[in-house]
Amino acid sequence: MMPPARPRFHRSIAFQALWTALLSAGLSALLLIAAPLAIAVETPAPPPGDGPVHVICTFEQGHSWSYDAGKFVSAAPSKLSFEIAAIDLEGQSASLVMDGKPSGTLRVVRALNANHFLEVANEGFLNLTTIYDFDRTTGSYPAVHSRHFGILGQPVFGQYVGACVPKTGP
Repeated sequence: MMPPARPRFHRSIAFQALWTALLSAGLSALLLIAAPLAIAVETPAPPPGDGPVHVICTFEQGHSWSYDAGKFVSAAPSKLSFEIAAIDLEGQSASLVMDGKPSGTLRVVRALNANHFLEVANEGFLNLTTIYDFDRTTGSYPAVHSRHFGILGQPVFGQYVGACVPKTGP
């Protein structure tokens, strides 16, 4: 004699609780994966390749110092803006553009998460701009600019923080 057959779709209360827990965990995991993807779609992406070939940099914060009567004196600098054009990371060169006009040649030093643009002025003074990797939060490249020069034999230097954005259009 054969034992009585069990119904095909018999589910115990324990099985139903386990199934509900697994389904809930799966849906939660799906939401955890999908939410960051939705956010990533809305944030701007960096330009393709190694980065833009022309950027506009704006520095609204910083400080400058001058040496006077045996001590450094600090002051807030005025807003600074310029463009870096014809960026050739492989050739390690670029051009400085001030007020829409070519203003000098820049040397490029590549780093792991940044590119340094070095200007050696005619008098031998240095200007250095470091542009870091693209920040999806702001849609720009964080940047730092340093100036090292002198006026009438007295040291003057400034340090600025800001951002650069790819130039679009002519």
